[in-house]
Amino acid sequence: MTKQFENALFDYLQIKVVSDARPEDDAAKKTSDFFYSILEEDHKLEHLEYTKDETMYHVKYTADGKTKTQFYDREAIEQLLSAIEAEPRYGR
Repeated sequence: MTKQFENALFDYLQIKVVSDARPEDDAAKKTSDFFYSILEEDHKLEHLEYTKDETMYHVKYTADGKTKTQFYDREAIEQLLSAIEAEPRYGR
C-alpha cells in the first residue's frame, strides 16, 4: 500500500464518518463522494466497507483484485467530526 493510497483512504474515512453522522450536510456528502472517486479512479478500489469497535475502525477493501483490511485509530478518524461539531457555526 502506497503512502498516497493510505492518505486517500484515511481522508475518505474521516469525511465519510462526518457525512454519515450529519446526513443533512450536503458539503460533507459531496466531499465524501469526491474522495471515494479518487480511491476508485486513482487507486482502482472496487469495494469498501468499514466497521468500528471501541478503539479502531476496520476498513475492508478490494483493490487490484486483492481484498485487504486496514485499521485506523477511532479517535484519529473521528477528530474531524469532533472539530466540526465543536465549531458553533457548524455544530448541532
